[in-house]
Amino acid sequence: MVACVYLSNLLRSKKAQVPTITTNKKAVIQSVDSHTTDLISISDKIWAAEETAFNEVQSSKLLADYAEANGFKVERGVAEMPTAFVATYGSGSPVIGILGEFDALPGLSQNKVPTKSPLHEGQPGHGCGHNLFGTASLGAAISIKEMIEQGKLKGTIKFYGTPAEEKFFGKLWMVRAGLFNGVDVVMDWHPGAETKAAVQTGLALVDFIVEFNGQAAHASADPWNGRSASDALELYATGINYLREHVKPSVRMHYHIQDGGQVVNVVPDYSRIWVRVRDIKRDGMEEYTNV
Repeated sequence: MVACVYLSNLLRSKKAQVPTITTNKKAVIQSVDSHTTDLISISDKIWAAEETAFNEVQSSKLLADYAEANGFKVERGVAEMPTAFVATYGSGSPVIGILGEFDALPGLSQNKVPTKSPLHEGQPGHGCGHNLFGTASLGAAISIKEMIEQGKLKGTIKFYGTPAEEKFFGKLWMVRAGLFNGVDVVMDWHPGAETKAAVQTGLALVDFIVEFNGQAAHASADPWNGRSASDALELYATGINYLREHVKPSVRMHYHIQDGGQVVNVVPDYSRIWVRVRDIKRDGMEEYTNV
């Protein structure tokens, strides 16, 4: 009897935890479902296009064209970026923005299988799921647009077709161009292993390039007259790696060696490294960059 009472209470408790789906939420789900075939097709085409930062010509057009076909007013080539666009529907407040990104990463071309298998060897690919990012965000924007159209909601919905997130942060150009002025809230999402709301805010980030200049010389016949810019770069990178032990757990430091010399038998007179430092708070980041 005790076990039955316990089980009954447990089932009641679990039943109580099931969230209620409101009428508006049901309408959003139905809208997304009605566009599923088109959205999957767009996602697959963006996956196959494999376009990197600021080169997303096909990907941007696919999304902008579909937004336009669904009643949005689309402004293309915004913020001095040919592949950026803003799709708008509605009027008045609130003004809700949704970010959609669609650029690929270099060297990550991949077939649609769970093991490493390049679609095009050595070419870019969507290792971070941006073929889904922009597509699903547009699906969400369309569902809200349809509810405004039907008189179930009031306000303005804006979809931001945002290029170059993986490398150059296209949103910065949009901010400088004032494209978020007057927007009440901007939302985004990102593909992940779980469906959940994230509680972490975006990280503060500083992005910079360090260049070293030395003196070229023949590495075999005349090395004593050379001053290697690559040696300087290696010492700099080593310093970053030694510093890792002494930073707070929230700090992230990473770099990309862009130029370490061109041939092995010449002491290089030039080298370049691209560095990023991040932290949850700007002050925490600046502790390691304002030196």
